[in-house]
Amino acid sequence: MGHSQADKAETHERIVEVAARRFREVGLDGISVADIMKEAGLTVGAFYKHFASRDDLVVEAMAAACDDMAHSALTAQPNLKKSIQTYLSEKHRDDIDGGCPIAALVNDTARSSDNTRAVYAQRFEESLALLEGQMPEGTTGNLRAKAMLIYSAYIGALGLSRAVPDSKLSRQILNNVSAELIALFPTTKSEKSA
Repeated sequence: MGHSQADKAETHERIVEVAARRFREVGLDGISVADIMKEAGLTVGAFYKHFASRDDLVVEAMAAACDDMAHSALTAQPNLKKSIQTYLSEKHRDDIDGGCPIAALVNDTARSSDNTRAVYAQRFEESLALLEGQMPEGTTGNLRAKAMLIYSAYIGALGLSRAVPDSKLSRQILNNVSAELIALFPTTKSEKSA
């Protein structure tokens, strides 16, 4: 790759990184292309050198945000209990622009293009598979259905905890939903000692 191609690829990546962070923070319609480009240190005119449309940027930014999540503490936990506690934590609640795009963009994505929704659905499927794989030995029933229940509780609890202005209520939402989810599953010896 030539120097100018390398520079273009680096610039493209910078635009996508800014968009991935800012979309999680303010929603897919909460920031303009001009503001994303400005934050990336570029003019709005340079946008079309990198993307055919705003939707192309949204799709790439969604993929980047999902990739960030796939390599984060949210997915790197040793067992289901730790996963639940990490996801439903105050740290995650407060890290909107660096947190889970599935939670941050659930409503925006429902009104997005099919391509954006496909990227979102793929990350959701990966998250379900991760949760199924973390379920303790002895868990009975439909593991996929249980993973969907957990993730639905994640989205609801995280969204509510971010929406309420009372920090005590916000903490209660996270702690109570976390405790109730954990109680649904058998506890292994290693989890009891943790």
